[in-house]
Amino acid sequence: MANGGGLVVLCMASHEKGQDLLRECKRQGSHVILLTTTEFEHGDWPRDSIDEFYTMPNLYNLENVTNGVSYLMRDRPLARIIPLDDFDVETAAWLRQHLQLPGIGTTIANHFRDKLAMRTSARRGGVDEPDFVGVLNYDQIRDFMARVPPPWFMKPRGEASAVGIHRLETPDQFWAAIEPLGDQQSHYLLEQYVAGQVFHVDSIVWDGEVVFAEVHRYGHPPFDVMHGGGIFTSRPLPRGSATDQALKELNAAAIAALGLPRGVTHLEAIQGQDDGRFYFLECAARVGGANIADGIELATGINLWREWAKIELSQESASYTLPERREEYSGVIITLARQQYPDLSGYTEPEIAWRMNKEHHAGLIVVSPDPSRVNQLLDHYLDRFYQDFHASMRPPDSLRE
Repeated sequence: MANGGGLVVLCMASHEKGQDLLRECKRQGSHVILLTTTEFEHGDWPRDSIDEFYTMPNLYNLENVTNGVSYLMRDRPLARIIPLDDFDVETAAWLRQHLQLPGIGTTIANHFRDKLAMRTSARRGGVDEPDFVGVLNYDQIRDFMARVPPPWFMKPRGEASAVGIHRLETPDQFWAAIEPLGDQQSHYLLEQYVAGQVFHVDSIVWDGEVVFAEVHRYGHPPFDVMHGGGIFTSRPLPRGSATDQALKELNAAAIAALGLPRGVTHLEAIQGQDDGRFYFLECAARVGGANIADGIELATGINLWREWAKIELSQESASYTLPERREEYSGVIITLARQQYPDLSGYTEPEIAWRMNKEHHAGLIVVSPDPSRVNQLLDHYLDRFYQDFHASMRPPDSLRE
């Protein structure tokens, strides 16, 4: 059904997120089933929008998840499977193929989860990106290290965000890093390090066309924030500026190369400080994290989670209409906090549109018609956050743990 009425929808969530998608599915008249992990059984889920609630120890064991979902299928006509977290994208794709349901299958999902497949597809599509090589053939790796000057990044192919990434300065460091990996070496790639500013582009895609895209700049690259203990910021660019336009073109080219027909994406790109060129880094077929989606909604009125729900429910529809949007700008600032419940009452500027309410975290979103005002406020808050709240911790080796 084009409007999703009466569809039985299974939503999968390895982490606590996607509440607005669940609400929108229910608002569209769907029978909503949530499958999450026991860790998040008592999370802040919109229970009034969930008809059935199930948990498993984890959603990474494909055989167990397939058996469990197939059992549900016996007396529930599942029509859609929607992954709410990055780690659920491939599992949902496998289940769609196994149960013969609409939506992307494993080949396309792999382009958005496996960094080597992602980079290879982008290269074939003519998208500019840092040079890379899979940790597969040692002669090819030696050739890469002789041809591409260090430093390099060694990245796990299947992790999310900046988790598990290592910066390497010499060939000896690389060989020492992969030796203990044993048979797991093939699950990594080696990538040219490009210094510069990192951006993210958050999009809605319909029939292979980008129908909505917002460009922001990270204050510090996610790798630096995760591994160096900095403060996360996401900053707006003036719409229509040269940088805005260049990144939207790169975004559209990358999404076309990766082959996503419909959905939402979160793409990251870097502008090289030496040559000024824009390079594709990675792209996820999901809503961006770190409250980026909240900032976009406050600035534009477009809720990416709700639009994702509409698109997933309308897989067989011939059309999609983007809601009317506003043209304001938003910025996000978030840090781990020393205090269990940080006090943000001293931050009183009228542009503050959202305050984080999460233990050991402090965060704000500011909104203004003027992007320079947003950046001015973020600059001001950055110093204050370091003094008032900032704490750091060792990054995880894997978000699956």
